[in-house]
Amino acid sequence: MASHRRPKQTSRARVTVLTTAAAAAVVLSSQAANAAPSEKPSKDEVKTKVDKLYEEAEQATEKYNGAKEKQEKLQKEISTIQDNVARGQEELNELRDSIGMAAAAQYRTGSIDSSLQLFLSSDPDDYLDKASTADQLSAQQVEALKKIQEKQRELAQERSEASGKLTDLASTRTELGKKKKEVQAKLAEAQKLLNSLTAAEKAALAAADARASRSSTTRVDLSGAPAGSSRAMAAFQAAQSKIGSPYVYGATGPSSFDCSGLTSWAYAQAGVGIPRTSQAQANAGTRIYSQSDLQVGDLVIFYGDLHHVGFYAGNGQVLHAPRTGTVVRYESINNMPFQFGVRI
Repeated sequence: MASHRRPKQTSRARVTVLTTAAAAAVVLSSQAANAAPSEKPSKDEVKTKVDKLYEEAEQATEKYNGAKEKQEKLQKEISTIQDNVARGQEELNELRDSIGMAAAAQYRTGSIDSSLQLFLSSDPDDYLDKASTADQLSAQQVEALKKIQEKQRELAQERSEASGKLTDLASTRTELGKKKKEVQAKLAEAQKLLNSLTAAEKAALAAADARASRSSTTRVDLSGAPAGSSRAMAAFQAAQSKIGSPYVYGATGPSSFDCSGLTSWAYAQAGVGIPRTSQAQANAGTRIYSQSDLQVGDLVIFYGDLHHVGFYAGNGQVLHAPRTGTVVRYESINNMPFQFGVRI
């Protein structure tokens, strides 16, 4: 008789696992279907990020300016030292020639002494230290040999100094290259963000910038504003003549400027030399910590790391080169974190 077996039933545990997995899959697929796509930054968010990148680029720009100024200074110092070494070598050669001529004269008469023979074949330092040899020399010969010794020491010292400065110059050039790349990277990142905007959004930002530039390049009323010294006013007026000129990092005029490039150029027009960077300009005169004590033509330093500088223009305004994408213009002193003024 055939046996009849009941079909094997799926265990309750397995059914539960499969059901749970299926439910999870449904939930996940539903979430994926309903999830909002990552939102594109708004025009205002892009502007905020771009402004931040421009500020970081300006920080790097002032460091770039400092490295560039150091490079130029080192190049001048090295050139001066090399010129001194060349002249010193000529003088040394002349001194040696004079001793050589004296030796030749003695040789022709058959009376060359052992001291000159020693000089012609070895270091004069060696035999001048020997009293017995020095006694055989004339006073004129001793003086000439001492001059040679002194000139040799000077040349050795200057060559050593030049070598040290050349090493420093190589390091400075490396730093300059890094800072330049840092500035360019910040500006490229800002441009990439701007490129992500629609044509309409770009046009709106451009229009806003244009309005800001037009409204802030109008000469402010200085009546009643405390005027600075004659040279400070001359510098300020030179800066005024550049209103509307574009901001370009590393530029010192006369057609484009960065912030410290404008102030250093303007003071140069007034016959006053001030340092190149905003941080150095912060230490170039008397600090004025109260805005109410500022005079027209005073430098005004902004941000905790002192990376921005402009001119006080009176009536709560500054005249400055703000950042990439803007022009030399007036702006409220309260638009940036004021640190102090500097009276040159």
